Amino acid sequence: MNQAANLHYQQPSYLVRLMRKSLLLALWLGWAATAAAQQPTATTYRATERKVNDLVHTKLDLRFDYARRYAYGKEWLTLKPHATAIDSLRLDAKGMDIKAVALLQGAGQQPLKFDYDQRQLLVHLGRMIPANQPYTVYIEYTAKPDELGARGSAAIRGAKGLYFINPDSAVSGKPVQIWTQGESEASSVWFPTIDRPNQKTTSEISLTVPAKYVTLSNGQLTAQAPAGPGLRTDTWKMDQPHAPYLFMLAVGDFKIYQDSWRGKEVNYYLEPRYAAQAKTIFGDTPRMLEFFSERLGVAFPWNKYSQIACRDYVSGAMENTTAALFGEQAQGSARELLDWEYSGVEREIAHELFHHWFGDYVTCESWSTLTMNESFANFSEVLWAEYAHGPDAGAAQADRSLRIYFRNPANYAKPLARFQYADKEDMFDAVTYQKGGSILNMLRAELGEDVFFRGLQRYLTQNAFGTGEPHQLRLALEEASGRDLNWFFNQWYYGAGHPIVTIDYQWDAARQRQAVVVRQTQAVRPFVLPLKVDIYTNGRAQRYAATLRHAVDTLYFPAAAKPDLVNVDAEKVLVWQKEDHKSLAEYAYQYRHAPRYLDRREALAAAQAQLTEPLARQLLVAGLSDKSPMLRQLAVESTDLKNAALRKAAAPLLALLAATDSAVPVQAAALMALGTLQEKRYATLFTKAMESKSYRVQAAALQGLLPLNPAQALARATAFEADNKGALTTAMVNVYGQAGGPAQWPLVLAKYDAADPSGRFNMLPGIGEFLGHLDDATALNQGIARIKDLTVEFKAFIDSERIIGLLRQVQARQAAGAHAAHAAGLVEQAVAEIRAAK
Repeated sequence: MNQAANLHYQQPSYLVRLMRKSLLLALWLGWAATAAAQQPTATTYRATERKVNDLVHTKLDLRFDYARRYAYGKEWLTLKPHATAIDSLRLDAKGMDIKAVALLQGAGQQPLKFDYDQRQLLVHLGRMIPANQPYTVYIEYTAKPDELGARGSAAIRGAKGLYFINPDSAVSGKPVQIWTQGESEASSVWFPTIDRPNQKTTSEISLTVPAKYVTLSNGQLTAQAPAGPGLRTDTWKMDQPHAPYLFMLAVGDFKIYQDSWRGKEVNYYLEPRYAAQAKTIFGDTPRMLEFFSERLGVAFPWNKYSQIACRDYVSGAMENTTAALFGEQAQGSARELLDWEYSGVEREIAHELFHHWFGDYVTCESWSTLTMNESFANFSEVLWAEYAHGPDAGAAQADRSLRIYFRNPANYAKPLARFQYADKEDMFDAVTYQKGGSILNMLRAELGEDVFFRGLQRYLTQNAFGTGEPHQLRLALEEASGRDLNWFFNQWYYGAGHPIVTIDYQWDAARQRQAVVVRQTQAVRPFVLPLKVDIYTNGRAQRYAATLRHAVDTLYFPAAAKPDLVNVDAEKVLVWQKEDHKSLAEYAYQYRHAPRYLDRREALAAAQAQLTEPLARQLLVAGLSDKSPMLRQLAVESTDLKNAALRKAAAPLLALLAATDSAVPVQAAALMALGTLQEKRYATLFTKAMESKSYRVQAAALQGLLPLNPAQALARATAFEADNKGALTTAMVNVYGQAGGPAQWPLVLAKYDAADPSGRFNMLPGIGEFLGHLDDATALNQGIARIKDLTVEFKAFIDSERIIGLLRQVQARQAAGAHAAHAAGLVEQAVAEIRAAK
């Protein structure tokens, strides 16, 4: 699974899509711990589920009641006792009506007694069944997901299992869909099963649906047949075993783009209005299949691969076997696609595909070892970025991922393989995803590319269609490398935290040697850290291998002259936080001579912290021309234009980037930076940039024009009403908030109501400005109620006091107007409800 893009509010106000599985929510400039992080530490040992019965085959026949949001199911479930004879069967079956249960005997059925508590179904088989002897039970049931009352988590916002989207067509323009989300244990909402990751079963799923709709499920479509007036039954068969949480179905009006890889079906399902973009969005999938198959030494093991984008999805994307499901962020118009970045949908596509080896083919043995699924999928995001876009792109993705882990100190106390937790949903966090992926990237560097991937091939082939845990990975890597790796796994998989270090440098002229002093200051034990050190002299680097083991380690290297640069962790792969006491001159040398993306990023960050120094300003100006668009954007955003000397040097380059840079994020960032200057000479630049096809560039230009010519900005915003999305919609709301009037309020309200939560948070500054000067009691009622409702809904994930501050600003601006008392009452009531909310 890929975490939800979640909610990220950033100044400037355009939305930056983060990883769907990114578990920290950045809202209103404040990072808040997730709900899971707020829970008390659990002490209960979470054992791998005991296997009493083994699933063998699951056959389902489903019909849907759109009006009641029910599924009427018939199930034929084949199992066999695992180790000993049994006389009962316990299944997970959440919130169902169980109509009948029977044991199949030849062509007949023997009705069976059962007990049911709305969570589990205990079937009394009426006789002892020997170990390993298959038997089949028949179950007739009604699934009622909307009546279950199940709650989701920070990572997966729903736990209903089966979702009916706009089933009564009440929302105009919104498609009618049905789809499922099984992870972690929600498949048992729509069919009885043993809903644990250490179970595997083949499947056959028949879906009777309105004939106008398309269906998708696991495996191959083997039959389609009329099923009465206006109905059709589709049958999907999966001949390879997979875990119950990976079962899926989707029903709706989708257009299918047919692709292929090595003779296997590769299909993309999108809403008809986005069908023209199918190849642009998903078209790299065959290349990914080839790359991952070759790199892992295990060809894609399934019979087909489909990808589908659905509405109102409760997370980012899900690796259902052979049929990955994505949220609506995975479809867009041709113009919207111009603003997409690697960290969005392309990263998700790689993530879900890689799960088909790590997660689907070999599945984590229990949720405690979810790292065997999600850490690998996170790591694949780096692999694909490296391959498809170059080393800088891979390093940028690795850095972005690790920063997400570091952002929340609550992560630091959690081991990667975690056998104690309050709830299984807590495992879907930045430790399992981002830290785990970073650990794999570090291990790849330690073992070497060929040995590392040879070990992964062993792990996959030795555990094919089964389950795995870190011990099995360790053994496979030890076989491939001939090395003992207990120290690494004990430290990084079964221990918590990471090194926090300071690095100091001393050159001894008399002894002609360079000393590097590394102090580990973290509260937990010192880490064993193999690393590489590059010593630069006269423009050339000499590489040395070293290992840190103690709270304080002093490393010595030969140096006849004082080195120009000592680059510790020269491969830039260590999972650590460091305070590196290089001089600014050494960072400047590092920017020019060290080869890696992170070498240059570190230098730019050092420059940003020392803007009073001319050399720092030179570094940032050099960064504006960096070969990496990510670093050009960083340099733009790090350039403090309040500094007169820096402004004089950077402004011409910013104008060039704003007009001509090939990367949309860089162009937009440059426009936003120039907009802060509020200088009339850039009005023409902003006006021209509004002719761009990129919504993001148009938004930045509109924001820049607003303080220079509010009337013109208002006119341009009005012209954009016919075609605006995302960042441009937010910019329009900001313009209307400052320069608009009552005539624009209905449109602003409609845009807010149509937006996803991220979009709504992004609009709040503009809406706050609007409410501050509107002379309209009804508008105050509408706006303040919406701000309050949004804040209450997401209070667990945001800094709610910042939004209370915005409400107070509305109150203050209305204080001299005719509606002062009304506004004050509304705000006081909203603040009280926000603070009372859990």
